[in-house]
Amino acid sequence: MKKVIVITGASSGMGKVHALSLLQKGHIVYGLARRVEKMKEIVKAGGIAIAMDITSEKQIQDGVDQILNEQGKIDVLINNAGYAVYGSVEESSIDSARRQFEVNIFGLASITQKVIPGMRKNKSGRIINISSMGGKMYTPFGAWYHATKHALEGWSDCLRVELTPFNVEVVVIEPGGIETEFTNVFLDNLQGDKENGPYADKLQKLIKSTQEMHDSGKLSKPNVITKLIDKAVHSKKPKTRYVAGAYAKPLMFMRKYLGDRRFDKILMNQFT
Repeated sequence: MKKVIVITGASSGMGKVHALSLLQKGHIVYGLARRVEKMKEIVKAGGIAIAMDITSEKQIQDGVDQILNEQGKIDVLINNAGYAVYGSVEESSIDSARRQFEVNIFGLASITQKVIPGMRKNKSGRIINISSMGGKMYTPFGAWYHATKHALEGWSDCLRVELTPFNVEVVVIEPGGIETEFTNVFLDNLQGDKENGPYADKLQKLIKSTQEMHDSGKLSKPNVITKLIDKAVHSKKPKTRYVAGAYAKPLMFMRKYLGDRRFDKILMNQFT
């Protein structure tokens, strides 16, 4: 059955792959992102591209209004937009941390708020939030990124309970290491003095290990997550959470069962 599907962060990486896959299945797909020129593939495949900065209330409202005026409903919202700020808590600017929350949490929450009334009225809908294995664990120098993803996990649980009486499903996707622009954005946004600061040696090791992981070919392709999106969109009764991607299941397992001190030790061993 053809659905009206909205995907944020559709200009690259997982968002673009998800959009193209859903278009192939015959759905009406709207891709939302700041860089409309990066969504030409989606438009060529039959999708609709809308320029939207997820931190702009006006652009979010205008975008949702346009979709509702054109289609009369939104069946599925995929909250995919997000990025990572890494660096020590001491050296990371509060402005960069605040923007991390604006994109990964508050922008996501704003578009969700604007989509809920129609779904609730129709007693039908799916809200799919792209979290991360980072929402269930942590890594050195990732405090602000992990904070947003831990927040998204709890926020999604509360939303799921609130919307269950209206037959609106909330699903969380927890990707592991995926081959996207994420690594480049991560390195570009790395906070702190990487040459002479108090954490310089550890930050250099983080940069090196991240680049090596990216170049190793061991990261999963985005279509691994697309398969989960497919299940979340089409399953009669989707799971509340889906996990896939490099390192996700073993790391989340270790975090859950090893305890804080042993998990800390494993992480710190990577920087000694």
